Amino acid sequence: MTTTSQLPTGVSPDTASRARHRRGFWIVVGAFTVLMAFTTLPTPLYPLYQQHDGFPTFVITLIFAAYGLGVMSGLYLAGHVSDYLGRRRVLLAATAVELVSAVLFVLLQDTGSLLTARFLCGLGIGAVTATATAHLAELHAVGRPDADGRFASVVAGAVNTGGLALGPLVSGLLTQFLPHPLTVPYAVWIALLALAFSALLLAPETVERPAVRPPYHPQRVSVEPDARPHFSAAAVAAAAAFSVLGVFTSLTASFVGGTLGLHSRLLTGSIVFGVIGASAVSQIALGSRDVSDRLRTGMAAMSVGLLLVAIGAWTTSLPVFTVAGALAGAGVGLVFNVAITTAATVSSPENRGETLAGMFLAAYAGITVPVVAAGVALTFFSAPAVLVVFAAIVLVAVMVSTTRLLARSAT
Repeated sequence: MTTTSQLPTGVSPDTASRARHRRGFWIVVGAFTVLMAFTTLPTPLYPLYQQHDGFPTFVITLIFAAYGLGVMSGLYLAGHVSDYLGRRRVLLAATAVELVSAVLFVLLQDTGSLLTARFLCGLGIGAVTATATAHLAELHAVGRPDADGRFASVVAGAVNTGGLALGPLVSGLLTQFLPHPLTVPYAVWIALLALAFSALLLAPETVERPAVRPPYHPQRVSVEPDARPHFSAAAVAAAAAFSVLGVFTSLTASFVGGTLGLHSRLLTGSIVFGVIGASAVSQIALGSRDVSDRLRTGMAAMSVGLLLVAIGAWTTSLPVFTVAGALAGAGVGLVFNVAITTAATVSSPENRGETLAGMFLAAYAGITVPVVAAGVALTFFSAPAVLVVFAAIVLVAVMVSTTRLLARSAT
């Protein structure tokens, strides 16, 4: 630990601490991005796994669901422990789990191992999401005490979705032009995850470990009683928004390759990048606006996007499907941003990790359950028909949940 005597002349301990926390903020941003990108790395590769093992499209949704179940398990079991174990310690442990998952992807490529690797990937991310979001908020508060606290929430939301967007694009690029497509992307990410682990060792810890560790218990959502209506409205909206990301990331490869007959991993990765990337861009561009403005804009973008999803799927039009994904993704980003901001606002400082974990738990329930339902439907119906019905159901859920959240935000 740096002592006062080791500081440069004219630099106070407070100034040095703020500088360390500002550097730590960007270290966590970088590591968070690498971790989130790893979760969507397999998206363009699902048809290759399908050819390798000869399983039906339904199994692809099960593989994706294994990740979602892993995330929910991680949130339930460890999403809150950083409140007393420390943010950095939990991030380091979760990064180690992601490294194990990446090694499994490289060494084993059968269906059972793929399910295990995806579950482990989700398990680590379940611990990461709420922890990194809380860590960024605390690092920013110390590093820039006079700045607007909303900046950290905007960055956390953008990194969360921006990292998810990078995974399929980079995977598509690596596998379109290089050999060994089921190995190379994961080998690259093993190196990046190792670098992220090393960098996190330099990030300041923002939680002081208690003298007596509290007894362990699974995840609880700690929200002040008078704020619970706001939290529940935001949680439902987050679940509805994330269900859009779930279906695009799990079924785009099947729609593009199966229905449209376009077998380009770069194309698949680019479409998913556009969907999730639009989510990140909308948060960066509009994340500082009033909550009501973000909600109204997000609701409008998601509604138009979902209508175009139905049209693009029914007419098997790639341009319409691509534009629909970008619009829906932009709406997802704004609605999710409001949900995270709401969770951070209504939580007390000592329970911030638990509250954020509860919000992510709701979001990933939304990203998992509809995907499994869509996978079951694909066993009996065509991909365009499934996408049309999904778009209609989610459109209703989006309209109801965001309207309710808008009413709560107004009070």
